[in-house]
Amino acid sequence: MRKKTFLLGTFAAALLAPGISLESRSATKLSLDAPSALTVVNGASAVLTYKGRRAVRLAPPAGQEKNDGSIFAIVNGSEFKDGTIEVDVAGAPRPGSAPNMKGFIGVAFRVQGAVEGAEMFYIRPLNARDSDQLVRNHSVQYVSDPDYGWQRLRKESPGVYESYADLEPAAWTHLKIEVAGAKASLYVNGAAQPSLVVNDLKRGDGHGQIALWSHTTTEAYFANLQVK
Repeated sequence: MRKKTFLLGTFAAALLAPGISLESRSATKLSLDAPSALTVVNGASAVLTYKGRRAVRLAPPAGQEKNDGSIFAIVNGSEFKDGTIEVDVAGAPRPGSAPNMKGFIGVAFRVQGAVEGAEMFYIRPLNARDSDQLVRNHSVQYVSDPDYGWQRLRKESPGVYESYADLEPAAWTHLKIEVAGAKASLYVNGAAQPSLVVNDLKRGDGHGQIALWSHTTTEAYFANLQVK
């Protein structure tokens, strides 16, 4: 089977093209004034340049910057079952955020409806270089909405659904997610081996759309989204 590629290139085209699907085989460069292909849940998106890259920024509604909530930006038409998702992300806590806010940012896949259910990997950049090794071990995380949040997974299966990877707040970080059936692996910054392997995706062998994700307390940027 030929690979199907979906790319957010230099001009952030893939996130701006309405209705683009995974049948696209190459990047399509469009005006940044084109209608967005993102359906944003509990926030807003904007296209700008961040640290030398054309990127999509997610932000919460005004006045909710310190709330404990999620922002999802569903990539319209991105029906996905098995394959590889790659994206560059940069996340850091918003100024004035509580100390336990770590710059949470990541990618959801097999998203159902308006995020009634989803599998997700995300990172906590501030944890990666903490002096406490236990905190460092909470740098990358798998969750499955709505039933398996990080609290439940950590309580029921300590250390199984989160791990360590070297990360830096606000720096561009490359994430690669490989999905096959009920198994998924997360690779960070081009590593040959995954930082986290999940052998039992909680929603099973499903399908759905892809979404960019960030916590409301996070300054979140995304670039170079590619799906095969």
